[in-house]
Amino acid sequence: MHHTFHIPVLGLGYSIDTPLKVARYGISSVVSIVDDELTERMRAFHCRENGREYVAIKKSDNDSRARRITAYLDLLRDLVNGQFMALKQEPFLTGSDICKYFELLPESSALKYRYNRMLNVRDRVERHRLQRQLRRDMVPGAIDVNIMAKVDKANPGAHAGFPATENTDALAALRGFAGSSLQSSVVVSAGLNTRLYSYFESFVDFYPDEHGRFKKKIILKVSDFRSAAIQAKMLAKRGLWVSEFRIESGLNCGGHAFATDGLLLGPILEEFKQQRSALRAELFGICRQALAGKQIAAGVIPPQRVTAQGGIGTAREHAFLLDYYQLDGTGWGSPFLLVPEATNVDAETLHNLGQATERDFYLSNSSPLGVLFNNFRKSTAEAQRLQRIEAGRPGSPCTKKFLCSNTEFTEAPICTASREYQYLKINELNEQQGLSEAEFAARLSSITEKVCLCEGLCASAYLVNGILKPKESEAVSICPGPNLAYFSSSYTLKEMVGHIYGRLDLLKDIGRAHVFINELNLYVNYLKQDLLNTVQVLDDKRKKHYDNFMKQLAGGIAYYGSLFLSIEAGAAAQAQLAQAEAELSALRLSDLWALA
Repeated sequence: MHHTFHIPVLGLGYSIDTPLKVARYGISSVVSIVDDELTERMRAFHCRENGREYVAIKKSDNDSRARRITAYLDLLRDLVNGQFMALKQEPFLTGSDICKYFELLPESSALKYRYNRMLNVRDRVERHRLQRQLRRDMVPGAIDVNIMAKVDKANPGAHAGFPATENTDALAALRGFAGSSLQSSVVVSAGLNTRLYSYFESFVDFYPDEHGRFKKKIILKVSDFRSAAIQAKMLAKRGLWVSEFRIESGLNCGGHAFATDGLLLGPILEEFKQQRSALRAELFGICRQALAGKQIAAGVIPPQRVTAQGGIGTAREHAFLLDYYQLDGTGWGSPFLLVPEATNVDAETLHNLGQATERDFYLSNSSPLGVLFNNFRKSTAEAQRLQRIEAGRPGSPCTKKFLCSNTEFTEAPICTASREYQYLKINELNEQQGLSEAEFAARLSSITEKVCLCEGLCASAYLVNGILKPKESEAVSICPGPNLAYFSSSYTLKEMVGHIYGRLDLLKDIGRAHVFINELNLYVNYLKQDLLNTVQVLDDKRKKHYDNFMKQLAGGIAYYGSLFLSIEAGAAAQAQLAQAEAELSALRLSDLWALA
């Protein structure tokens, strides 16, 4: 790829058709395939917009989830290919899409250099020759997909010729991607799912062909080196190659947040930098042996990319991460929520995001998955949640049931954000005796804090494209990373890409700490809050966890101290680091243990 950044998956609907908006310019992006109802409705919309025949795949049809996903991905591929071929045929005229393709490229790109050289050639024959070469070397951005490994609800009764064990949400989504005509990657996120990893073996596209090439690749989104190695080895033992490790900050990211045990992004990237070659060689040895058992030849060791994402905000940070840690690229997610050319954000939410301050972005327990979730106080879904509580009707109608996992009160799993669950749970709470007013209020809040993500994370895409159905909720859930607080308006695609590559500065005169400091502060604040919530129920296991957490943070601070000196980060960064260290030192665990 000619670009050095990608757009990660953004919720369910925000990047559901981002490839149609950016892939023709060579920019890669990731589409969520969690919600097959969303993919089906977007397929209907884009078929209509492009004059294509649309034949519905009903929910009741055999293997409908996988088939819907396959049909949508095939449509994306066809439309992007059509866009790209049309772009390549355009004349090199000011304002044309083909010129925009090259103008968006980083200045370090050899293709950009050749484009600029062509512009300065006056000889017509030579100019046309250079233009032919440029067209030949253009490539569209990848249409990658995301599967949340732990969102894997069983779907009994949807056998469709497959064993019941293969009719789970994650496995059916993988089957849908594997059956598509895409030549791209699946990003596996949100934890380890051994059943899903085993299912990869069912599809030949994930194995190398006779030339050592992969039609479909595997990307692991990981939070640290150890988990990356464990998961990659599990896949390698099945003959499956991990083509990219996509490292994401545990807390300085959008969507669900998976806090590491105090491991910070800088030390994690350093370990990858030092160990990636050895890990790649080890994985290839394991993989080659497994492939031999499958009678598949393994030639030279395949490429293996390492990228990072989460909280990156300036061109300087982008370039530093690429150069110092020898990364192959970075991910820029939340800032693209402010780029209408790239994502689906409705007008009200776009305005609210542009006007937001740092306090409007916060970690919450609102996800039914029971995992921390980056939330936005000014979302219309949050306003709706509070209105329902005020009206004595907390919870949401549960229609899609992707996040149904609770069986406290029912035989069939239900969602903790559902009206049914919250009604039953509040009734249980009301029957408890001896609770103080404060404790009752805290428990009630923990019940009603859960919000429906299945509907809320799709609503914006329906609103933007005018396909919201009658009586469907207009309430929008959105989950930006806290880094979005520093961006204050909507931007064009050219402006945001220019900001990433340093052609302009969208954060000029904005007081913002280095990405590493921002993440460190998030971890210190997270630790303070977590201690506050658990100090009364501490046991030896929790104490050990917190001791290790503090040790990891202290080690990270020491690492940054040395790093900032070596790269001459400046007095401001040193002062911010010292302040974070002082806050951490003030958390005297021995005193807390004595109070517990």
